[in-house]
Amino acid sequence: MKKIKPLLALGLALLTIFAGLSFKPLTAHADSSDSSDASSSSNTNSTSNIPVVMIGSSLSASQQKETIQNLTAPLNGANYQVQKVTGADLVKYLNPSGDNFTTSSGVWSSAMIQKTAKGSGINVSILDFNGQNNITSITAEQYKNAGLTAGLQDVHIYVTSAVPIDGSGALAGVYASYAQNHRLNQKQVNVAQNEMETLNKISKDNKGKDGYSDAQLNKAVAGAKSEMAKQGQNISDSQIRDIVNNQIKINHLGNTINNNQKEQIINILNGVKDSGALKNGNFRQQASQLSDSLSGQAKKMWDKFNTPKSRSWFQKIIDDITNWIKSLI
Repeated sequence: MKKIKPLLALGLALLTIFAGLSFKPLTAHADSSDSSDASSSSNTNSTSNIPVVMIGSSLSASQQKETIQNLTAPLNGANYQVQKVTGADLVKYLNPSGDNFTTSSGVWSSAMIQKTAKGSGINVSILDFNGQNNITSITAEQYKNAGLTAGLQDVHIYVTSAVPIDGSGALAGVYASYAQNHRLNQKQVNVAQNEMETLNKISKDNKGKDGYSDAQLNKAVAGAKSEMAKQGQNISDSQIRDIVNNQIKINHLGNTINNNQKEQIINILNGVKDSGALKNGNFRQQASQLSDSLSGQAKKMWDKFNTPKSRSWFQKIIDDITNWIKSLI
């Protein structure tokens, strides 16, 4: 009987662990990809409500044609405008944050920016090109968070590339297009770039770790921005730190985000405050909408996982352990 007690304790411990796992949300990368039959449309004069395709200037003529067809397929024949993204756009919008592009730098990734209804927030779709997602580095969530910090409002951004590439050219194109009809604060753009590079690195460092996903990280950062916006420009550094700690906790990132990465996130959000973004009343609404949107995506992913089939798989493990314990008694 003395030998059975330790085995019984071990079995109960394993049972507790597996039972806990059965209620643990699992999330995954949520880069949206959408492969559609392309349809061409005529160009039109620039207005703030006409979708604008920002095409990479380094693409060949055939690649440009396919890219435009791919990006404009969601428009279902509606008018759009086409402009090119060049090295000069990379220099203007990305270099101030520390990048080292030149005016002769190549641009392959492309984007379409479409104005949407007030209150719809920032939405991003990464489109496959010939059945493949060629945006190799930046995720849909990272584009969204960067757009929020930079000051974008109520837009749907479509991104694609004819060749595998990180996707920074597309983002420069989005900034260039949006700035034609709206005022962009370069300080916010700089912070947005630093934010995206930092979150991208954190995700790469934690890739494959149990309980981590890029979606969770970006949801935590968006949630932090929303909480900061509620408190306004006078929010203190300690309050920002408390918000970050809470978001890491509620997004189940405590076991993967280390102290150095936490400090990087806090520095990013202090940068958001220092850029003046919190002074903009629209930032609060856009931040809240993005946070809710990412939370909804996370719930859908959990609902997709939390099926009778997955629950029965966990139940089988629990039953096996229970039966094993009974066999020892």
